[in-house]
Amino acid sequence: MKVEIEDIEYAREQIKDRIIKTDLNYTRSCTELIGVPTYLKFENMQYTGSFKIRGALNKVLSLSNKDTISNVIAASAGNHAQGVALSAKQVGLKAKIVMPVMSPIVKVLATQNYGAEVILHGEIFDQSYEYARQLEKEKGYIFIHPYEDEKVIAGQGTIGLEILEQLPDVDSVIVAIGGGGLISGVAIAIKNKKPNCKVYGVVSAGFPAMKLMFNQEEVPPYSPIGTIADGIAVKKPSQIMYNFISKYVDDVVEITDDEVAKAIVFLLERTKTVAEGSGAITLAAAAMAKQNNWNLGKKTCVLIGGGNIDMNMVAKVIEKGLTANGRIVRFKISASDRPGQLQKITNVIAQHGGNILEVFHNRIGKGIKFSETVIQIVIESKGFKHIESMKKSLVELNFKVKID
Repeated sequence: MKVEIEDIEYAREQIKDRIIKTDLNYTRSCTELIGVPTYLKFENMQYTGSFKIRGALNKVLSLSNKDTISNVIAASAGNHAQGVALSAKQVGLKAKIVMPVMSPIVKVLATQNYGAEVILHGEIFDQSYEYARQLEKEKGYIFIHPYEDEKVIAGQGTIGLEILEQLPDVDSVIVAIGGGGLISGVAIAIKNKKPNCKVYGVVSAGFPAMKLMFNQEEVPPYSPIGTIADGIAVKKPSQIMYNFISKYVDDVVEITDDEVAKAIVFLLERTKTVAEGSGAITLAAAAMAKQNNWNLGKKTCVLIGGGNIDMNMVAKVIEKGLTANGRIVRFKISASDRPGQLQKITNVIAQHGGNILEVFHNRIGKGIKFSETVIQIVIESKGFKHIESMKKSLVELNFKVKID
């Protein structure tokens, strides 16, 4: 498989009237977090809510026999699904999309709203992909691969051209890696136009296969686990995409769900933008650039790839992110079961300016002595120092305190 800068430039001409040239803006809050002037590329504001429309549209428009094709099929965790669905609708084709059973509802409904038939199959993308290829053979559908396709890669690469036009003196670009089509296209564009610009990749810690392959480490078999960054939950790394990534990408790191949750909350609070896990993971990686020995240069661009987060997950993610930031804490306090103990505890919390969200008394649980009670309190706090000061004051009053 071969993708040249000319392919990406041609793709831009093909799709430019059907997509949004998304904003690339400086953000003071992210600059303070990361330590170098930071710019966000908002592909979460793209049609369908992610960058995927670029590659899917370029592929669909390239089909020379559109008049004789009736159905296209794709496998996706959600964003490629919407891109293919909308692209097919624009040229009058029917789209069938195989998605993992646990795909976010918002992505399933959006794909259906674009006119596609959704087939839920498999726990993770890899299983959905295998079933879609089976249907391709059985039914004669045209399969649109989410990343192992020259046209798709070239379409995603148009983001790289836009970044260089909008921020010519950019020194580094941070991109998420699922299958690898996005970072391959972006890296090809950037390294051809500005070879000294660093391109850094980010994978989910739950699905680190491409990072392991990049570092020439063994990729062990493992059971799939859930991740906030569901859009990049690809278990099996592609050798084809590795060939691009190993050639054009400077480094790849993995980021935990806790860090991703913190990044989602940060973007909501400080930049007023909604990002899904696979969109916010790049900011999480940028915040850890020093730990990863990344040289971001004088200006860095963080690509926010998508914003299609399930609203039912938002509350959980926010709570997880606030907890990881020390903004919410759960104290498990052992106290004598006599009047006035709860009042002492709440007085301490109030004196320190903590805001109590929940209180739960447990007198009969396993391991609880007859003369004691365990009080669980959820508190809105100001950070880890604030948490420690409250805990210290409670301990000084002879309460046993655990952070649950």
